[in-house]
Amino acid sequence: MAPEPPPSASESRAARIGARLRAARADKGLTLADVSASTGISASTISRVESGGRQPNLDLLIPLARALELSLDELVSDEVPDPRVPARRSRADGRVIYSLSKETSPNQTVRMVIPAVPPGSSPAEAPSLKTHEGFEWVYVLSGRLRLMLGEHDLVLRPGEAAEFATRVPHWLGSADGGEVELMCIFNRDGERIHVRAQTEPDRRVGR
Repeated sequence: MAPEPPPSASESRAARIGARLRAARADKGLTLADVSASTGISASTISRVESGGRQPNLDLLIPLARALELSLDELVSDEVPDPRVPARRSRADGRVIYSLSKETSPNQTVRMVIPAVPPGSSPAEAPSLKTHEGFEWVYVLSGRLRLMLGEHDLVLRPGEAAEFATRVPHWLGSADGGEVELMCIFNRDGERIHVRAQTEPDRRVGR
């Protein structure tokens, strides 16, 4: 009898994510029904994700991660991060950036903190929109994020996400001068995230 083929990369990733979800749920002493009640996702779907029988997408991962108090990077990372090794930290344009993925990873994941504007400081210069190759997904953890994207001027609140091709002129900043914390996943080759989630189109700065 011929040996069974090894699992594909996507199957291995699904199994790894499922195992992390199951371990986190067990650690908190929650049942499938408990998590289903807090996320609105059926218990059968959660069970399939935990067993690796269903490929998880962002529509599933975001509420599950929130319910189990996990970060998305903890769920999707190819490796279990060593807690003794801090994330690489850098600064750019006054923002603090924590790199959470390998430098060689096709998907670069960072946690970005946009600092609050000090009281009494001079008005900030007009945003300078930039373009470059790639595709980006952003998820707001706290604060109110202003996203200028082409002709659109949007405000994203905690729990809201957006994705866009970075060849479209764009800029990220604070909508109200307060601190903003967000998660960003960037793919240099322009490969998009599987699920699109964006803020309501009628949300604009100042509304």
